[in-house]
Formats: sequence, structure tokens, C-alpha cells
Amino acid sequence: MLLIDVNGVGYEVAAPMSTFYALPEVNDKVTVHTHLVVREDSQTLYGFVSDDERSLFRSLIKINGVGAKLALAILSGVSTNEFIQCIEHEDTAMLVRLPGVGKKTAERLIIEMKDRIKDLLGQAAPPSKSSTDTLVQADDPVADAMSALVALGYKPPDASRMVRAVEGMAECSSEELIRQALQAAVK
Repeated sequence: MLLIDVNGVGYEVAAPMSTFYALPEVNDKVTVHTHLVVREDSQTLYGFVSDDERSLFRSLIKINGVGAKLALAILSGVSTNEFIQCIEHEDTAMLVRLPGVGKKTAERLIIEMKDRIKDLLGQAAPPSKSSTDTLVQADDPVADAMSALVALGYKPPDASRMVRAVEGMAECSSEELIRQALQAAVK
């Protein structure tokens, strides 16, 4: 959960990990694209670093069996462009690697998103090597290490700082990055 202060009013915002990784330092200005879900018993605000992510989230929650929690997990695991490529190439193997996505859900995503992908293609930028894309790649040791530290209870900005403080991080495996980051935190 993010807590966003807007002129003295705090808003709790649920967001995918890709948004956490792209956030600036505390008290810096940031633009967050939001989606409000109003239910009988709650109002939940979801935030995204880009309009493309918000559009994909909106498409995902329209699919039977995919709620907001699973949609956030999907967006935490792959970039918008990577997801679009998975759908275009019918890559169920990649989708099944995402948390909460089983074989049947992956197949349903491909079938139902095939028609919606045309709308997303018009909105999504061509694949690039932005810092956000680099952080959420499945085979990226830095992203794996940061995700592991967040799962251990560290806040995303702290996890990012811890991993980036490791000397020679570009050559390290995710296990080595985690080990060295935790050792430095204990000192």
C-alpha cells in the first residue's frame, strides 16, 4: 500500500511492485494514474506508474476469475509490453510463472485478452529498456533480490537502496545480492 499525501489529505493506494520500484524519494512529487473500485462495503484506490499499466489493469479485472489482487500480481511480475507479447505469442508458460496464475487462468487470459489486446496495442509504447521494464523482468537478479527483500518485510525504496549498495551487483546472482544486502543491513 502506498500512502499519498495530497495537500494534507492522505490516500491509501494499492499498487503493483513495478509502481513501487518507479517511485521517487519520499516527499518528491509523483504522478500516479488511479482507478477507483466502489463496492458496497469498501472503496479501494489502485495506483499505477503509467496509463498503460492502468489500462491493462482495467482490462484484466473484466476477465472472469481475475480480481484486482490477481491483476496487481500480474502487473508486478511483467511489464505491459511483456504481457502483450505473452498474449500475442500465446505463451502460457510465461504466464504460469506469475504468482496466482495457473494453467487454466493463463489459457483464459490468452483467450479473453486476444480481443482486447488491439486496444492495448494502441496505447502501449513500443518495448523499451526503461528502468521500470528492467526491474520487473523475470530473469533479472536485481528485481528478484528486491522482490525477496520486500517479501521479507522491507519497504520497496529500502530494498532498492540495499540491493543497489551491493558492490559489483551487476555480476551477482539474486541469491548473492540478497545475502550481501542482508549482511550489510545487520552491520
